[in-house]
Amino acid sequence: IAIILLTLLIRTLMFPLQYKSFKSMKKMQQLTPEINKLKEKFKDDPARLQKETMEVFKRGGANPLSGCLPLLAQLPIFFAFYQVLNSSVELVNAPFFAWLTDLSSKDQFYVLPVLMTISMFVQQKLTPNTSMDAMQQKIMLAMPLIFGFIMKDLSSGLVLYIFVSTIYGICQQLLVYKIVKD
Repeated sequence: IAIILLTLLIRTLMFPLQYKSFKSMKKMQQLTPEINKLKEKFKDDPARLQKETMEVFKRGGANPLSGCLPLLAQLPIFFAFYQVLNSSVELVNAPFFAWLTDLSSKDQFYVLPVLMTISMFVQQKLTPNTSMDAMQQKIMLAMPLIFGFIMKDLSSGLVLYIFVSTIYGICQQLLVYKIVKD
């Protein structure tokens, strides 16, 4: 329960940064059709394409870096929490729910890793793809599977943290998209 509550607290405290990031991604998504036209028009002139793209961003009130910078500010906090959960002796033989009898060991039935992978896939589908080509989109869709494969052998407490964080992140994302209409 402490893992869930602390995850929710951290994600809630980080929400203002998430909000800025989601809002920026939404603006960028709205500008995507115009940018795609520019890519077609100036495909042989990269310098002009970059100049025109920056003009579109300026007119649209979007900053390509404003979507990334808030996320980078959060990384140290999430990595610290990850480290705490990964090496916490308090999780040894700490039961949580039903089949999860030891949060320090892997989920023997792989329920949490599968749920986490599904939730990451849902979050990925909700995230606007602003300027990705088809190959990048395929790679991004494969990332939840890769992450799920990596997480399947890690401690249940750690997978629980990432699962709860992802579900709460989806809720935050839906809230922001409801506030910031098209």
